[in-house]
Amino acid sequence: MKLSRFSATALMLLMITGLVARYSPAVAQEVSDTLRVNTRVVFMDTLVKDKRTGVPISDLKPENFEVLDDGKPRPLSYFTREGESRKPLALILILDLREDGAGRFLKRPEVLEVMAAELAKLSPEDEVAIMAVNFDEDGTRKMLTEFTRDRSQIATALQRVPSLMLSEEDEKVREMIQAAGPDAPSSEHGSDGTKGDRSEADMGPVPSQLEVNKPDNSSDTNQNVVSVETTKDPKTGATITRTIMKDGSVSTKRVSKSGKVNIEMGEQYSLYAAALEVSKISTLQRPNSRAAIIWVTDGIIPIIIEDRNATSDLLVRSNVTFNSLTVSMRTLYKLLLPFAKPVGNWIGMSFTGSSKYLAKQTGGEAVQISRTSDYGRGLSKIIGNLTARYNLGFTLAEDEQDDGRLHNLEIKVKAQDAKGKVRKLEVSARRGYYMTTTEQKETTASTVK
Repeated sequence: MKLSRFSATALMLLMITGLVARYSPAVAQEVSDTLRVNTRVVFMDTLVKDKRTGVPISDLKPENFEVLDDGKPRPLSYFTREGESRKPLALILILDLREDGAGRFLKRPEVLEVMAAELAKLSPEDEVAIMAVNFDEDGTRKMLTEFTRDRSQIATALQRVPSLMLSEEDEKVREMIQAAGPDAPSSEHGSDGTKGDRSEADMGPVPSQLEVNKPDNSSDTNQNVVSVETTKDPKTGATITRTIMKDGSVSTKRVSKSGKVNIEMGEQYSLYAAALEVSKISTLQRPNSRAAIIWVTDGIIPIIIEDRNATSDLLVRSNVTFNSLTVSMRTLYKLLLPFAKPVGNWIGMSFTGSSKYLAKQTGGEAVQISRTSDYGRGLSKIIGNLTARYNLGFTLAEDEQDDGRLHNLEIKVKAQDAKGKVRKLEVSARRGYYMTTTEQKETTASTVK
């Protein structure tokens, strides 16, 4: 069965009403010095908060930290904290515009204004890119602005969001206007001279002016394929085939270990596609920045389990922090979730919880919001916690070979308060790292003394 992210409601309803049976054998589915080094350093952006208040702790010293690499201690080579030199932020704000999800709030001008105002408070060196996804049935994505430090450009980009979310009625009217040509009567009056319901100006640009990134159906699909990856998950035994397209979309097919349960997510801009694209940007275009995703969603993100795990690996490997702003979910969805979860487990899919999972794996924040003012509060919390992080680093020995596997990281923090009592702290950082080959890099960091 081929699924669309845009049709999450229909999918959940179908599964609950007994059509789940179709997933059967027959169904396809952180004192600054500039250092030039030839060593490999593993950096960890680490947030430490008071466990009771949730307020970031900014007065810790290197001796307060212990870093365990696969359970073995690693001495710190680098250390910086808030107030000292830091890498500029490279934030990618991804707006999930599903009409029955976060899109129903994101099309409101007052919400977009609050978000623009909060992003305008960023330090001058910080950059923001904005992307809109899932604003139509094809899961289309569009860059509303590439990385920029121009806050007015960011605000302008956000103002474009409502025009992407067109009702079926608006679409039909626009098609009629285009088909009729420039000599046709304006939509202000009907052909009989009577006043119409909408003017063309009210409806904004016609579809051709939106420049949406839809697939070119006129060309051979094979010509648009960049690569096809086939892997077998060692835990589930499922075979995963991912087809990566030139437009950045990814389709994934999952065949269970038994071969009886097949599921396919069609060509769309998914979490995995986002991780793939942001990983490339962070490593190639912004290697000296702290890359972070802020995904605005209602929490419903249909994704194949192996794709969710692969997304986590991509983000961890490129040291990208995943964060989410999660808006209120529709009541119907809340009622359906208890039934959808076991079904998702059976067919190898997750419908909710991926944003929290990825935030935890990469050391990010998953913030729940419900009111218009919460968007500013939520963004402020995420951005504040990104800038309040300690940047820790340890050096790999020359004889340590790249073994291609994920090395588990654990960061322990011990500190006392003004009264000499042990602080109860909460630590957030990426869960691991992959070794890299030795190469000359220039970095700004404090050497631990």
